[in-house]
Amino acid sequence: MNLQKTQIRVLQLSSYVKEIAVIKHNKSPFAIIHPNFQRLQEANIINIESEIRWYAIELYNLQAKEEDKIRAYIIYKEPLPKTSTNEFDIDAIKKIVQNKKSNNIIDASIDEPSDNLYQVLKSQLSSMSKETVFPTSHLELDLGLDSLSYVELFVFIEHSFGIKIDEKIFSKLLIMQDLYEYIKEHKEYIVATKTSWEDILNEQNDNEKLIFSPLIMFAYKTILLPFFKLFFRLEVKGVENIPSTSCIIAPTHQSMLDGFLVEATLPYSIFKNTFFLAYKQVFGTKLLHPIATHGQTILIDANINLKETMQHTSLPLKKSKNLVIFPEGARTRDRKLLEFRPFFAMLSKTHNVPIVPAIIDGSFEALPSGKVLPRPKKVKLTYLKPIYPKDMSYDELTKLVKNTIEEAM
Repeated sequence: MNLQKTQIRVLQLSSYVKEIAVIKHNKSPFAIIHPNFQRLQEANIINIESEIRWYAIELYNLQAKEEDKIRAYIIYKEPLPKTSTNEFDIDAIKKIVQNKKSNNIIDASIDEPSDNLYQVLKSQLSSMSKETVFPTSHLELDLGLDSLSYVELFVFIEHSFGIKIDEKIFSKLLIMQDLYEYIKEHKEYIVATKTSWEDILNEQNDNEKLIFSPLIMFAYKTILLPFFKLFFRLEVKGVENIPSTSCIIAPTHQSMLDGFLVEATLPYSIFKNTFFLAYKQVFGTKLLHPIATHGQTILIDANINLKETMQHTSLPLKKSKNLVIFPEGARTRDRKLLEFRPFFAMLSKTHNVPIVPAIIDGSFEALPSGKVLPRPKKVKLTYLKPIYPKDMSYDELTKLVKNTIEEAM
């Protein structure tokens, strides 16, 4: 296990990693990463952890031997501790790892502004985070805000202070003090307002439209289903559980095959009225973009036009159509379920449509991450009974869907 070689390779893969120290922890490589905040700002990236996870750590893991894969990591805001000879201070780094101290330096001694604007902004951020808010708090790395939180914050700032902030501007304002100073300089008024996801998702957007491709979708299904049945010995169960009315289909995510497996197995009467949610970073490539464009796919970018994209995602359900969304938001790297993100539950609650959990089993072996050509492995797809949102909270609904899938796996 050559830990220095691992450090060098991760630095080669991502310009957004400024420093990385890899140590052996619990018998596996463990990384402590200090991001290159300047380059992240220049690229207008507002989801730092996601960028580093998928385009540094996971890219490295795809290439590494099993014993050399980074099993866990911490994003450390400050430069990594050094010795007097400018080498990494391994003892100090081990203490960081033992304490799991990613949100490392919060200077609580800095005086907070006492004006009404700061208090209104702090109150909103406190309602969105379990952590204490300080002027030096980083909105993501200290307070734990994510893409959904950012959209809520953008709307709050627009309604409360009369300022529209886009992702390009916001990427320079991820420290509480910086955000406060920007709002103070550009505000039109101060009127604390409450925001709700129902209002955000139901807001009218004149640029919204759905592009239907029934003939192409029929061609996809006609070609894919026989091929999958022959090559993967595809077995499908529970299709009768899919409602004839508008719904959200929420499959597990094991490989790049998964969206195509759902396309192939939905009855055409449902399939022609179904849209798919996918990341632009994956399906926006030259190879896959034409497939997405003509495959009733809505592409999202976690760093650009978040509010408008989420409103567009809501459109199929507004039009009484169906939406396929992977709750994990990414493909598993070890067959284990990832954390379920609550956006699908927000959509379900807002539009009062049921969620059909679906289990895809075998695609992990049929097309592992990093591989281009599929293998003839057995694949099963099971649609479970629909779950209705009723009076559940977003978190309760998210948890119920995940638990239902886990119990059926």
